[in-house]
Amino acid sequence: MSELRQQILILHLTSSDLASRTVAWALYDGASAEDALPMQSGDEKEPPYASVLAAMRAGWNVIQLAALPQIIPGHEHESSYLPYEYVLERKVAINE
Repeated sequence: MSELRQQILILHLTSSDLASRTVAWALYDGASAEDALPMQSGDEKEPPYASVLAAMRAGWNVIQLAALPQIIPGHEHESSYLPYEYVLERKVAINE
């Protein structure tokens, strides 16, 4: 018998365009073993998907769109978090 488990994929893009390039990512896999480490940027040379649009075409559902950053005059060159973060999810079947 199989049951469904959730996977969460977080992609950071170069811009707010869903087709723009992935620059950082993490995968949280509810179907993996309890002691398995989540995939992080740097674990692999290439991201799992080139863009959010590519992930959508592979069956991922977008559940959070990136909020456009507010740039305060005089602070344009300060660094902060990666602004174009998208959260995706999908359900996968596991066999027990």
